[in-house]
Amino acid sequence: MTLQAVQVFGTKKCPDTRRAERFFKERGVRFQSVDLAQKGMSLGELRAVASRVGGTEQLIDRAGRRYLDKGLQLAAPTGPRIEKLLAEDPLLLRTPIVRSSAGATVGFIAEIWESWISAARGASRGPTRDT
Repeated sequence: MTLQAVQVFGTKKCPDTRRAERFFKERGVRFQSVDLAQKGMSLGELRAVASRVGGTEQLIDRAGRRYLDKGLQLAAPTGPRIEKLLAEDPLLLRTPIVRSSAGATVGFIAEIWESWISAARGASRGPTRDT
């Protein structure tokens, strides 16, 4: 059994997104790439990921060029305003966002992805018996 339904959200220009895609490809894990420059996350997807990574605050890229160019550092959006901004402008998201049946992460976090892969491969072996 392999890790099911892996999605990598990011942009073609993001080096960490490209590294994440390479990580899964090198380990033989099938994934779907979603280019945030072409298609953003739905509100439901945003909420689902936010609930798994510690809230919408974890999703917004406050150090990113787009955030600064829009002058958002002066407005310092919080709570529901962050969710609205991210739904309207997906390029404000920190990337990569990796989502699977095992969980979700924001940023390049190979250790967590390795644990997902190991758990999926371990589950495919089934229970062991002592004789």
